[in-house]
Amino acid sequence: MDKPLLSYYEALEKASADMLAVARRGDWDAVERLENVSSRLITQLQQASKVTALAAEHHQAKSAIMRRILANDAEVRRLAEPWIENLDALTGGRSRSSQ
Repeated sequence: MDKPLLSYYEALEKASADMLAVARRGDWDAVERLENVSSRLITQLQQASKVTALAAEHHQAKSAIMRRILANDAEVRRLAEPWIENLDALTGGRSRSSQ
């Protein structure tokens, strides 16, 4: 019954891995599109989790997926830092390192 719920986590993991892949290529428009996909998946997951609970035997899989998503997200943020600082400089804003 809760396999579809776990599938949302798996889809989020795939989106985060795809986001990391395009961030490594410097395709920030694709990163933004995948962020929108992730946002929709999160909304769907929240709705699905209101009507069904994740079985205890899937909690470990969910935790592993969440760790991988967080690692992917951290790497995307690390890759985005120079781009964000460059954008700040171009728009006259302060870079994060000078704050």
